[in-house]
Parts: sequence; C-alpha cells; structure tokens
Amino acid sequence: MTPQESGNVTESDQEALRRTGALLTSGDDPVVLLLAGAAGTGKSELVRRLLSLPEPAAAPRLELRCTRHDLVALVAPDGDRDGDRDGAGAADPGGASALTRLAALARGTGRRLLVVDDVHLANEPVAAVLRDLLERPSAGLSVVLAHRPEELPHPGLPLREPVGYPAELTVLHQELGPRDEEWTCRAALAALGADRVGPDLVARLHRLSGGVAQVVADLLRILAAGGLDDRRRRTAADVDAAGVPPRLADLVLGRAARLTGAARELAHAAAVLDEPASLRELARTAGLPPAEAAPALTAALAAAVVQQLAADRYGFAVPLAARALAARIPGPERARLHRAAGEVLAGRQPVPWARVAEHRRDSGHFGGWARAVERAASGCAQRGEHQRAVRLLEEALGHPSLPAQARVRLAPLLANSAVVGLRSDQTVGVLRHIVEDRELPAEVRGRVRLDLGLLLANQLGLAVEGRAEMERAVEELGDQPALTARVMSSLAIPYWPTASFGHCMSWLRRAQRAAEDSGDETVKLAVAANTVSVLLGIGDPDAWRLLDELPRDGIDPADSQHVARGLCNCADAAVLLGHYDRAAKLLEEGLYHSARSGASYQEQTGHGTGLLLDWSTGRWAGLAGRCEAHVAESGQMPMIAEDARVVLGQLALARGDWTQMGQWLDGEGIPAPAQGSVPLVAAASGARIRLALARDDVPGAAKEAAEAWARMRKSEVWVWAAELAPWAVEATVRHTGATDAHEMVTEFAAGLEGRDAPSARIALLWCQALLAEADGEPATAVDLLGRAGERYAELGRPYQRALTAEARFRCAHAAEDGGLTPDTDQLTEAVETFVELGAIWDASRARALLRAHRPERGRRSPGRPGYGDRLSPREREVAELAAAGLTNREIGATLHLSPRTVEQHVARAMRKLGIQSRQDLVPD
Repeated sequence: MTPQESGNVTESDQEALRRTGALLTSGDDPVVLLLAGAAGTGKSELVRRLLSLPEPAAAPRLELRCTRHDLVALVAPDGDRDGDRDGAGAADPGGASALTRLAALARGTGRRLLVVDDVHLANEPVAAVLRDLLERPSAGLSVVLAHRPEELPHPGLPLREPVGYPAELTVLHQELGPRDEEWTCRAALAALGADRVGPDLVARLHRLSGGVAQVVADLLRILAAGGLDDRRRRTAADVDAAGVPPRLADLVLGRAARLTGAARELAHAAAVLDEPASLRELARTAGLPPAEAAPALTAALAAAVVQQLAADRYGFAVPLAARALAARIPGPERARLHRAAGEVLAGRQPVPWARVAEHRRDSGHFGGWARAVERAASGCAQRGEHQRAVRLLEEALGHPSLPAQARVRLAPLLANSAVVGLRSDQTVGVLRHIVEDRELPAEVRGRVRLDLGLLLANQLGLAVEGRAEMERAVEELGDQPALTARVMSSLAIPYWPTASFGHCMSWLRRAQRAAEDSGDETVKLAVAANTVSVLLGIGDPDAWRLLDELPRDGIDPADSQHVARGLCNCADAAVLLGHYDRAAKLLEEGLYHSARSGASYQEQTGHGTGLLLDWSTGRWAGLAGRCEAHVAESGQMPMIAEDARVVLGQLALARGDWTQMGQWLDGEGIPAPAQGSVPLVAAASGARIRLALARDDVPGAAKEAAEAWARMRKSEVWVWAAELAPWAVEATVRHTGATDAHEMVTEFAAGLEGRDAPSARIALLWCQALLAEADGEPATAVDLLGRAGERYAELGRPYQRALTAEARFRCAHAAEDGGLTPDTDQLTEAVETFVELGAIWDASRARALLRAHRPERGRRSPGRPGYGDRLSPREREVAELAAAGLTNREIGATLHLSPRTVEQHVARAMRKLGIQSRQDLVPD
C-alpha cells in the first residue's frame, strides 16, 4: 500500500467523495466531472477511490486513457481489462477498439460511467469524439474527464475547443491542488511508522515536495528503502539526501527541453534562484533585457516549466523540480547565475542573507560568502534562532576556502550560538580546531575557548575537560572585563565535580568585580543570573531576595537568554532543596524566557528539571514515558539527559526492575561520577546503595557510600545529599557499626547549618533516627522517623513519606518487646501509596512486613476454599517480582521467604497462567 493509498483520507475528504459519487450516479440526467490537477496531485487515485464506492462500482463502466496518438481502453463495460488479454495498455491500431466500446457505451441505457484519463494528451480526432459525446449525451451517462491543466494545448479547454454543453447535462468541476502539511504527516506515518518519523522530517518533506502527492509518495518510498537502518528515525537530512525522484526529474527536464533561447535562460535563472521571484528579478538573474524577458517568461509558463506562484511571483511550485533543472545547467553558467542571484537578493528588503550566502558560496565568491554568513548568523542569533546560526557557521568555518580574516569574525559567533543551542559534534570539532590556530589573536581564541569549555561541560558531559578550557580562556582574554566576567561566573557554578565550593565562590567574587569594571549591562545581567543560581543552589537564604531582583520584563531577547538560564537553574536548585511550589513557578517563567530567546539548551534542561519535580512530588503516572522521550530528544547530550536517566533508574528500583535500573544509571550515555552533576550523581549513588542493601551486599553498599560521601565532602555542598544520606548512613551502620556513621551525620548536620534546605533537613532527621536505632534507642528512632514522615507529607513527597513510615514500623516491630507498638494503619497507608505510585518492589516488601507482624492474617483457615486456577495474593506478589527480573533469592529477601518457597510459588503461578517462562509472569 502506497502513502497515497493509506491513512491520508480525512473524514471530510471521504464525505466530499461520497457527495461526488452520488452526483455521478443519481437520477437519469447525464453528468460530466471535469477533474483537473497538475502532474502528481492524485487525480488517478481520486478516480480509483471514486469508482470503489458502491454506486459507481455497480454501474457498467468504461475506463479509457489518452496517449499522444491513441485512445486506450483499460476497463470495458463488461469489466474486462484489455491488459488481461492483449498486454497492459494495449489497443488496436488507431484506437479502434476503444472508440468502438465508447460508441457502445454512449448508445446504452441506464446508468453508465465513462472515465477518460490524461485528456490533455488527446489528439484532435479523439477530442472531437468526446466533444460530440458531451454535446449530445444520452440519459444515464456519467463522464469523468481527468487532465493536467498546465499541459492543455489551449489553456482552459480540456477538449481543445469549447464544448456546447446542453441544458440537461450537469457539468461539475474539481481541481486538485497541493496537499497540506497535515496530509504529508499522515502519509509519512503510514509509510515509515511513527517510530521512524523524526520531528523535523515532515516540514522538510512538505516544503521540498510542494505538497504534491506523487512527489511525497516517491520520496517516502526512497526513505523507506535506501539501505537505511529500519529502526533509525528519518530526519530532514534524510529527505535532502534522497535527492530528486526520477519521475519528477523526467517530467521537469522533459518540459524544459522544449524551451529555446531566452525562455530557456529565464527558466534556468528561476531554477538557480529557487524561490518565488518577480519578472524583473528573473530578468536580472538571467541577464536578459526587459523586452526579451516578458515573452520568455510567457513561453516558460506555457511549457509548464515555471509557474505563477503569486502576483508577479514566479518559480517552481515543487522546489525539487528547481534542483533537478539547476543540476543540469553547465557549471560555468550555473556559477554565473548564482552570482547574479546573490546580487538580486541582496537588493531585497529585508535582505535574506542566508540565501545570499548560499548563492555567493556556489558562485565561488568566498569572501562575499563569509560576509553574508556573518550577517545571516548575527540576525539569527538576535532572533533567538541559534540552531540555524550554528548550521550556517559550521559550514562556513569548516570550508577550506574561507579567508583567514573571516574565520576571526565568524568563530566567536559560532561559539556563542553553540552554547545556547543544542549539541553538535561538528561544532565541537570546528571550535577545537580554531582554538589551536596560533595565527588567531589570543583574545579571539579566548572567546572561542570559553564557549568550547561550556559546550564540553554542559552538553557533552566532559566537566573536567570543559573547566580546563575555561581556565585557559581566562589567561587568553587578559584585560577584557566583559569576557572574563562571563568565564569566571561560569567557573563559579558548583554543580560540576571538579572544584570545591570555596574555589567556586572565589571565581564568583572575581566575576562580580569584572562585571562591574566592564560597565556592560548585559554582562552584569549574565553574572547576576549565575550569582543567584549559585547562591540558591547552596541553600543561601538571601538568594530568594536576589532572585526577586532579577529583571524579567522589558528586556530584549539577547538578555532574555541570561534570565532564562538564571530562572531555570534556580528552578532546578529549588527542586533539590525541596521548595517544590516555588520550583514549578520558576520553571514556568524560565521556559517562557528560554523559548523567547531561542535558548534550546536551556529549554531542554528545564524540561529535565520538570521530570525531577514530578519524581519528587509523586506525579509518576506516565513519568517513565516522559523521561524516555526526553532521553531520546537529548540525543548524545548526556548532561541534558542526566535528570531523566536518574529518575528512570529510581523508578526501575521502585518497580523491582533492577536490570533496567543498572542500564539507566550505569549504562552508555550517562556521565561518570567524576564528570556528572554532583547532586544527580549523589541521587544515583543513593539508589545503588539501596539496591546493594536489598541484595544483602553490605560491603558493596558501604563502598558505594564511602565513595559518594567523599564526593560530597569535596563539593562542600551538603544540601545536595538529601537523596544519598539516609542510605549511605544505613550502609555504614550495617557494615562497620555506628562509630563511622556518627561522624558522617555530624558532618552532614554541620554542612546544613544556616542553609535553607527542607529536603536535606528531613534527610538529616532520618539519619539521626538510624543512629538512634543503632545505639539501642528505638523509641527515639521511632519519634524521629515519625517527624520525618510528617515533614515529607508537608513537602508533598508521598514516596519518601511512605519509606519513612515503613522504616518507622520496622524499627517499632523489632523493638516490640520493649513496649513499642507498630503503627499498622500508617504502614497500610504506605502500602497503598506504593501501589498507587506503581512501586511494586516497595509495596511487596511493606506487605511482607505487615504480614510478619500479623502472621495469622496470612494463613488460610482450615476448610477454607483455595484459589483454584486463580493466583493467590502471595503468588501474585511473587509473580510480579519475578517478572520484574528479581531472582528467587532477591524475592525471598523482600518477602521474608526462603528461596525454595519462592521457587514453589513461581512454579504454581506459571502453571496457573499456562506459561513456560518466568519472563512472561505478568498476572492479569
């Protein structure tokens, strides 16, 4: 099934088709439908769908096709096809068989249907027969004449001469035009599948095809084949690489071959310009005097080589057709036309500098090309179109013919836009080459090196290498306070695991002094945005005041990117601290300014913060899917995907899908602990410690805890230990006892003094409870865990509240002989929370703890009927955990069962479900 045949008919299209079918087959009056449409617009497909409707399908019909010499019968009134007997499309000499059948159909009675395709090719004898048929139609005859209006011998006359339509004949007209982008999208999804349609493919496909159905279908066939990996998403680059479909190339080159002289020169000019242009612009590009240009254009229009696209705007309705013709123009002539086209477009207002650049490049005028690229890229950056600027600059700076002086001007532009936009490995390669060019002035290398460092650290996840480049940039920039302020404020960001907080604060103070010395308000704003990000990130209470002072309104898009960075970074900091309502508001503001300034990188990081916010506040419905989509959109940018990967790892842990957890937290694409964001690396370590403890790998858990604690100590920012500390303390207590754990908790508490960090302070209560339990003070531990749970409830963290409720119950249950009473209602509520969140492993573990406290409720009374072929509650729990990938030993540790008992439950569950593999253990 082709793209034209599947999934591309809307309900309104179908209704219009039914109405047309009804008009052709209702009543006794004769009807003619003049079906017009340029080549490839889908006339034949429309006729096929029309004839498949019940009423037309039931009527006797004759299908004919005109050629330049004959009239070919395709389907006779008896339903036979000539092709079935004499070869496809075959006809008797002179078309006698078709004309004989046509005459028979005309003499018939009742409702009959005649379809004639390619009427524009009809010779005069055939056209005369059809004119006569329509001027004297018999009752019940319906006629469909399909033709290309651009190829009619006489414009507007499908049958070469006017037809004297009688009063009783109903005359209908329908003209098919280009399809819209929505239709193109449906065609792409039908041909490639939703998983192989990249986000930028449809727009490029629609633009290059002009929305012509046949061109869309041909391009999609190329994209669906072509030796591409079937699983890879097709992108706009794949559409460009597909080239011109042979069918389209034959059509446009065949039409152009009939042009001569000035008409051919004008068509060549239109092909090289490759955009709507006025007659004057076409004449100037072709080098034709005005007196010759108008008749030349008329001839090119008559030959359907070019089309009128708007008032005094001419060109190719299908851009790929222009490419097909331009490619056949001899090289020297094509270069001359490109240079002329560049001059013509430079005279427009506003000047389309990107297109001017392309024409100057293709003409070999490389100095002019560089100047046009500079103007185009600067304009793109000012409008927030940083990705477009990056593409223009990458190509120019990677070209061996670019003049050296042009490289000095273009390199900083590329570096600036690359930092705001998204990752491009080509950009990294270009910038690395530039900073090693000793012929460039040191200040130019320094400006480029600054942005290269940011690109390496932020987008490639190479924090160590990126920071080293930025420190070198400070030396190269010398006494330029505006630029040194930028690099110093970037070095002050403490999230990177390469410097202590004290070192970062030293850079921040230097950046603030340099910003003041610069006198540049934009630089001051950039440093202010970084300053508030740093201070809020460490839980400085004064940071909220500085945040309120950060300007939001009345700023231009260039400054808006700094505001966007500050707001999105502060939203991220607020999530880590535990200020979730504030984080949501900041994120909304930050994403608005990111979109306004075209800061794609900042927008993507903001979406990652949103995923962390959803994880923290228990909005887990659909969260895994959102995270996976974010990872896919982030491509090969590990720092952008890090939020989503950590959330996915924690979700997998809660579900009991421990293999998947390892892939998200330790697999390809996530930064190593020495390179990743300190708070996210700490959260990932907390999850790894939990898993090791669940598997009773206490030494492994303690080793992970020690390494993670050392990283926190190096960072000096203890507010980021909220997701790590309780698990690290528990692992240490279980491995070496309470002494080392006491030192850890003391260090943690000291690091939180004077800090506004609600989440970390609750984690400190949890840690203190663990110490109290280890010191033989269960009542104190139960009290501290109760307070922690209440605080988590106030913050709106349901998962953490349920975990502390479970820990509180376990502590009380273990010390029940000492007079403590476990709170079964609170643990039951925790189980319900785990179930609601989808935390299968946590729910199973908490249920087992509840059963251990009330074992009588887990036993079946004598004589009570069994579950038959249905799974018992215990079998269902075991099946869920086995399906998640847990071993019998791990399931037993979770549910307090022996591995042998687990094995028996698994066997019974498989038997009841009628399956052979434990991987299929997904109970209904």
